Amino acid sequence: MINGASGGVGTFAVQIAKVYGAKVTGVCSTRNLSLVRSIGADEVIDYTHEDFTRASQRYDLIIDTVGTHSLSDYRRVLKPDGALVIVGSTDKAVARAHVGPHRREALFAFVSQKLIFILAELNPKDLDTLRDWMQAGKVTPSRPALRTERGSRAIRYLEQGHARGKVIVTVD
Repeated sequence: MINGASGGVGTFAVQIAKVYGAKVTGVCSTRNLSLVRSIGADEVIDYTHEDFTRASQRYDLIIDTVGTHSLSDYRRVLKPDGALVIVGSTDKAVARAHVGPHRREALFAFVSQKLIFILAELNPKDLDTLRDWMQAGKVTPSRPALRTERGSRAIRYLEQGHARGKVIVTVD
């Protein structure tokens, strides 16, 4: 399950998971349902109408790119041996995940569920793999949500937290 499936990281996460043969559930808003389906999600949850943390579905892996739920909420929908991967460092994600080391450790100390934090580390091997997948048509960048000569407008758009795919700023 990928929370934030229509964003810059989420659109790649959905497609990479599909390359590896995973069944993918994407979480996004109403306006992004067709986008997330078009990049390969098997199921799509519209967070404006349904809170996936209150449903009965359990997941092996949750990738969170937006930090919209507490660690306890995520644990509730993880399978007993599942993993929660928090990607990036958005303010919301940090605030939710960094509830303090003691609380975080307590939430995951006596269970087989795992909590993993990931920040991007660029390396040539991973970039080569991504390039090969793109050339083979297995992964495609989503169309840019905004193309502008004014970088400040693009930054404001990103800060709203609802960008679709990658945002490209063109500089002449």
